[in-house]
Amino acid sequence: MMIEVILFGFFQTCVCAAGVADVVLSCNLVEEGAGMGRMGPAFARSPATLVFRDVAVTLDESLETLTPFVPPSVPDPDHILFEAKAVSSVEIPHIEVLLHADCNDQEVMCEISHYTPHGSEGSSSPAYFMVSLDVEEVQFSTSLILQTLVIEKNHTTLVQPKLGLPLSQAGTLLTEVIFMVFSHITSVPAPLRGDVLLHCGFKQHEILLMQEVSIEWRLQHRGKGRRMLEMRTRLDNADGNTVVYSDKRDLRMDATQVVSEGNVSVTLNKLKVSDEGTYICTVSLGRFHAQQVIKLHVHQPPSVSLSEEKLVLKTESPQTLSCHCSKYYPLDAQMEWFYLSPTATEHVVFPNQGSLSSHRQHADGTFSLSSHLAVPPTVSPGTKIICMVSHPALDTPLSVSVLVQSPQPDSYRWILGFLIITVIFFYQVMK
Repeated sequence: MMIEVILFGFFQTCVCAAGVADVVLSCNLVEEGAGMGRMGPAFARSPATLVFRDVAVTLDESLETLTPFVPPSVPDPDHILFEAKAVSSVEIPHIEVLLHADCNDQEVMCEISHYTPHGSEGSSSPAYFMVSLDVEEVQFSTSLILQTLVIEKNHTTLVQPKLGLPLSQAGTLLTEVIFMVFSHITSVPAPLRGDVLLHCGFKQHEILLMQEVSIEWRLQHRGKGRRMLEMRTRLDNADGNTVVYSDKRDLRMDATQVVSEGNVSVTLNKLKVSDEGTYICTVSLGRFHAQQVIKLHVHQPPSVSLSEEKLVLKTESPQTLSCHCSKYYPLDAQMEWFYLSPTATEHVVFPNQGSLSSHRQHADGTFSLSSHLAVPPTVSPGTKIICMVSHPALDTPLSVSVLVQSPQPDSYRWILGFLIITVIFFYQVMK
């Protein structure tokens, strides 16, 4: 049976000693399969709590504003209370984000799953839990594994009935962090043909779980997935013990940083549209593995141009003005026409928005689009006609404009007029 804890919302921090604090998360326990079938929900939810003990607090933190966490005076075995002690043994990077999430109106998501290490099926002691923490607003994401601590059982020992595990005298399920995989980013935009760093790292307990580590990066996009990179190396000696598979020539990972810092980040160079998607960083260490998910969004701003540098209207028929929006990605581009009269101070939406061409896709995956506007001859000279383009790769809309000029008389009329005047002039002279 798989058990999950999912948190959305309630968050609290509390002080327990000078320089350290506890982080308390209110959660929901979700049992997968408890209500499987057509007649009931797929998951059953129960309230639960997760407490991180002794989180280091920087000197600029005001401990006076934090209230201490106090376990219930009368332990309730039905209450699911995870207590992770000695967080400093595997320091959670940027955990201070959790100290300020509530005050900054940031939503903390916490998910806990019962975890079975590879090769330990059927073993119940110790128990393991996978915890996923995410604060989307600040791109904080961590997946960590908790291992339950040994509690001597006797006739007074409380047992949590849903998990079937012994509790401390305070009614908490004592655990410690033994392994984690983390990332400083959950979503990153990057320009087409540019470079990007996808951050991912791992930490393990001071008592090493295993010397051999395996890292895999996979790309999922539009229902398809492929392995981009795989590395296997030893943490005690990477020289001559590193095996690398790469599906992409412009993707790199530094084996020395894997060993020295637990840094398994990858750099992608010369990005293409096909590089966009969801990247999954998986780190396996002995019987344990965890992963992080990072979404890469490739973008290319459009170039915008008009078909005419100047617009001289004909007196008898409308004139077509085209606006070309070229080589952009992604597809979401919006084109609008405006005009600014000679006496006006603000532009106005053109009554007739013209017609759009179909999207044209180029070999590099970018798109182009054109809009064709029929400018009527009634538009006053001096009017500025504006084409404005909005696109996700643009911070502000991009616009180009042309000024309407007075109609020019046809050249043959000038010639005819000149001849008539000349004839009249000579006629008067010869009289």
